[in-house]
Amino acid sequence: MDTNVLDLFFKPRSIAVVGASAHEGSVGHILVDNLKSGGFPGEIYPINPKAEEISGLKAYPSLTAVGADVDLAVICIPIKGVPEIIRECGQVGTKAAIIISAGGKEAGEEGLAIDQAIHEEARKAGVRYFGPNCMGLLCPASKLNASFAAFSADPGSLAFISQSGALGSAILGWATQNHIGFSHFISVGTMADLDFADLIDYLGGETSAKSILIYMEGITSPRRFMSAARAVSRIKPIILAKSGRTAAGARAAASHTGALAGLDEVYNAAFRRAGIIRVQTVRQLFDCAEALGKVQRPAGGGLGIITNAGGPGVMAVDALAAWEAEPAVLSPATLAKLNEILPSYWSHGNPVDILGDATHERYLQALQICLKAPELSGLIVILTHQAMTDPVKIAQVLVPEIKKQGKPVLAVWMGGEDVAEGVRILSDGGVPVYETPEQAVDTFMAMYSYTRNLELLQETPAQLPHELQVNHQQAQAYIQECLKRQSRMLTEIEAKAVLAAYGIKVTPTISASTAQAAAQAASHLGYPVVLKIHSPQISHKTDVGGVKVGLKNEDEVKAAFEDIVHAARSLAPEAKVLGVTVQPQVNPIDFELIMGSKQDQQFGPIMLFGLGGIYAEVLQDVAIALPPLKLTLAERMIQRTKVYRLLQGYRHLPPADMEKLSEMLMRLAQLVTDFSEIVELDINPLFITAGQPLAGDARMVVEESSIPAPRHLIIAPYPNQYVSDWMLEDGTPVKIRPMKPEDEPLVADFLADCSEETIYFRYFRRIKKWTHEMLIRFTQNDYDRELGLMAVGVPPGPEVMMGVTRLVTTPDRQDAEFAIIVGDAWHGKGLGSKLIQRLLEVAKDMGVKRLRGDVLSENHPMLALAKKHGFTLKKDEEGQTVKLEITL
Repeated sequence: MDTNVLDLFFKPRSIAVVGASAHEGSVGHILVDNLKSGGFPGEIYPINPKAEEISGLKAYPSLTAVGADVDLAVICIPIKGVPEIIRECGQVGTKAAIIISAGGKEAGEEGLAIDQAIHEEARKAGVRYFGPNCMGLLCPASKLNASFAAFSADPGSLAFISQSGALGSAILGWATQNHIGFSHFISVGTMADLDFADLIDYLGGETSAKSILIYMEGITSPRRFMSAARAVSRIKPIILAKSGRTAAGARAAASHTGALAGLDEVYNAAFRRAGIIRVQTVRQLFDCAEALGKVQRPAGGGLGIITNAGGPGVMAVDALAAWEAEPAVLSPATLAKLNEILPSYWSHGNPVDILGDATHERYLQALQICLKAPELSGLIVILTHQAMTDPVKIAQVLVPEIKKQGKPVLAVWMGGEDVAEGVRILSDGGVPVYETPEQAVDTFMAMYSYTRNLELLQETPAQLPHELQVNHQQAQAYIQECLKRQSRMLTEIEAKAVLAAYGIKVTPTISASTAQAAAQAASHLGYPVVLKIHSPQISHKTDVGGVKVGLKNEDEVKAAFEDIVHAARSLAPEAKVLGVTVQPQVNPIDFELIMGSKQDQQFGPIMLFGLGGIYAEVLQDVAIALPPLKLTLAERMIQRTKVYRLLQGYRHLPPADMEKLSEMLMRLAQLVTDFSEIVELDINPLFITAGQPLAGDARMVVEESSIPAPRHLIIAPYPNQYVSDWMLEDGTPVKIRPMKPEDEPLVADFLADCSEETIYFRYFRRIKKWTHEMLIRFTQNDYDRELGLMAVGVPPGPEVMMGVTRLVTTPDRQDAEFAIIVGDAWHGKGLGSKLIQRLLEVAKDMGVKRLRGDVLSENHPMLALAKKHGFTLKKDEEGQTVKLEITL
């Protein structure tokens, strides 16, 4: 979607209220009154065929009767009549609508049919809309209140999006009382058309919106949401509270909005990957936004706590524990400095209890020491009003010191009205102030989670020492064979063969249909062995007595075969029993883990890692992430589990090879990326034996998929389809491929070797130093909307970057901008022309309709290249740049 369309909603010149009413208290009357009382400077057209005047404004029987342009239609008639109004919008050229009317899909089948009719009429008429079942929107800077809210909004820098109209109205009242202002306030309703993704894209470009706050019940377009959020969270915080965290809450959310609430931990994984700050309450939304607006994000998680009372310090520690965190350990140097200025009976640790008789001097000295402590990334300063405490004086001396330092400091002034003046001084001085330690801790940790999420988005990923080699054809053959026989589950041997095709080490396994065959297989593999039931219908083998371990000889194997087959046929009579599988007994077993994937209805395949074996479902020590996975993401996923500490080595158990374990996760993620047919995949147990990972058992469920891989993912993976080989005019081999995050060092070397003129022609300015922050903007691409096609020299030897052309699309991919730079050593060798040709091919494949670029008028080689490839050229008014455009 072209985000300029949303200007019609937030910066309209004229508004029609369809369903306007003269009856006080009705929605139609409130809408007109709110527009008038808000001071909307444009034209307001009440639409009501039975009225001549409403609230002092001339009323019109229909949109067509207005006889003037209408930018925005606000519709509040019964929902059955909305499709006709949308059709009328198309007739008069109105391209934006807010549908207040309720009774759509949230009301059942009949409402769903009306929703579909509205959407179809809107598609034909070229109308974009919010709703149905929404409260409307407010944009104080435009003096726009196109809502039926009982409160107006003060101007401010927060953009708030709510899926619940009633909650939005309540928040407006609370915000007014607490002097909180908004740049935009939007109630989206059921999001049948415009949704979170459209708004995030738009608000990301609005300088008046410093932070984006969201109350969410569910997502309608996960892939678009992720793409928009990943792009915008790099430039401004997106803070989100989502309801439906429990199963009961999810059911309530579904019945309320008509949107299915997904598994909460999957949402968490998505939010982490998108760089979103998730909080638990609406109050935390505003606490976090205020803090981010006043102080910088903490660089790390080391939190120091200064308090004049033990109890609030303990409360802060307990609040940290809820985040699975602890106060930072103070260094000997910091402790020594604190010992010099504090009474001998201070706490000698963190929290730093400076005692109930603490004066403003003691507070200031403790703050100065802690701010300089390298182990601390931020501070919470707690004051409880005691007889010897001066909350005003303490606030006055702390504010100037806090302003000098770069670390975030949050204050907790406890005492109600008695400390109100101190709270005012702190707040006016740019220090966030809270009523309780828990609030401050939650805010600090939310800000730190933002830092961690952005690190994942922006860091240069670690690389494996080798490329992942896979046998796609072999894996595909096993999956297709299973689908051909109309079976959903691969056998254990087939599943392991698929894993092996993707480089995942598995236990050797032989199938046996008789006791004698089992004994022969055991003799071939070597004792001791494990026997397991072999049946496509039996998923959990231990539930039917289908596993026997530690079998040491032929007699034990034959007896185990009979026991397993008999038990399976008794406990699972509907299952087709093929016999058993035989595999060597793994020894030693350091740990039993689980690794797998499952298709989520909304988010596509999700990855799972954690403690495995028979206790996997009971202990539920697992981490969830979304593919595709790079090495860093796989490592972070493992680190989020409790078993991670054991994997570092525990007592007599050696540490696991974390790189091999992370690589196995990456390979599994690549497998589910390449095959949208894989519905479920478990490796359980995943043994760690002598430190190395080994798949002990595998379960794989497949189904025919209407979505070709990798479109079933909600995060676009690396577009291998755009990799191609070519040759320079002098015969030098070149690979043209999409840029990867790991390419940052290559890009840095390339730009360092470019001449000043080459840099100037590409960036329209001189750039003396390339920072990490600048480089990641080139290399960290969301392949759904941006792509750098780079030319690199082909090994032997390390890759050498020769040039790159960059494509950035609008969210709807209708338009795109491009730029190109070729290294000086490669000028005049046909590389620029080849990159442009390849760019045009890729842009067309992505569905781009128009491609545009700007070139300095003195860059004659580039202008000639553009002409050669069919671009139209047009000088700007000053004559300094030439605008290039081509229709694909």
